[in-house]
Amino acid sequence: MTADESPLAYRLITGPDDRSFCERISTALADGYVLHGGPALTYNGTSVICAQAVASSDAAVATAVDDLDAELEFDGEGIA
Repeated sequence: MTADESPLAYRLITGPDDRSFCERISTALADGYVLHGGPALTYNGTSVICAQAVASSDAAVATAVDDLDAELEFDGEGIA
């Protein structure tokens, strides 16, 4: 596997709101990606277009740890 073929840490999958879009999301989940946030929907005048961000499980864990670290960061005040 070359660097160009390595799995991306983050992907945004877009497409019409149909079975094919759901299959693409299902395939990404089966490949180890996790949903990253909720879906976004828009209407292009003809059909509903969906967008769903997915992240590799490693990237999702790293983001969660960073978020937790930021929440728990001690500001030097409070009870010692």
